[in-house]
Amino acid sequence: ETGTVLLEKDSDIPVPPASLSKLMTSYMVFEEIKNGGLALEDLVPVSEKAWRMGGSKMFVEVGDQVSVEDLLRGVIVQSGNDACIVLAETISGSESAFSDLMTDKARKMGMSNSTFINATGWPDPEHKMSARDTALLTQRIIMDFPEFLPLFSEKEFTYNGIRQGNRNPLLYKNIGVDGMKTGHTKEAGYGLAATATRHDRRLILILTGLDSAQQRAVEGERIFDYGFRKFNNYA
Repeated sequence: ETGTVLLEKDSDIPVPPASLSKLMTSYMVFEEIKNGGLALEDLVPVSEKAWRMGGSKMFVEVGDQVSVEDLLRGVIVQSGNDACIVLAETISGSESAFSDLMTDKARKMGMSNSTFINATGWPDPEHKMSARDTALLTQRIIMDFPEFLPLFSEKEFTYNGIRQGNRNPLLYKNIGVDGMKTGHTKEAGYGLAATATRHDRRLILILTGLDSAQQRAVEGERIFDYGFRKFNNYA
């Protein structure tokens, strides 16, 4: 809640975020639900563009009518690019228009080093986020939409008969982590946004540009441990 920064390095440099972008996609959907434009039980259609999208997938089929709730789990738990596009097209008519809304919302939130070209984090030279912006976005999700935070701690989700596990390695360790998202592309390396609570304190961690999934897991656990051991709350 305080936004106090405990450790940082190159935190304002815009970098390829890969699927960490899906935090912004999720925020936009949460806001649409809060404003009454969508409901979790709404069924929305799958376009051919969404079905054809590469990378990580929820495995929706063209013409499917999928609930917003399932699509959110597809985005958050399964990191489905197809689910992102379905939601983007539902809200804005096209992924491009939705991406413009993402960037506008980011600017209004104070995310001055973020630009969104798509809803998925698919590599694009202009699609960037900074670590500080990603931390701010994570904080805003926690504070603005606490009712949706449990989605980020779900360890698996099954859709279309295909069970997929959450890619956040820290959810599987007993260290207090209860969200948020991983990302990986060749351009971005391995990234992580995570949040944890211990002793009535919540910390947020952002890592980008790491060399492997193992390094992401090890460094994430190590830095959380340091943050909780070396710092305390003061009135």
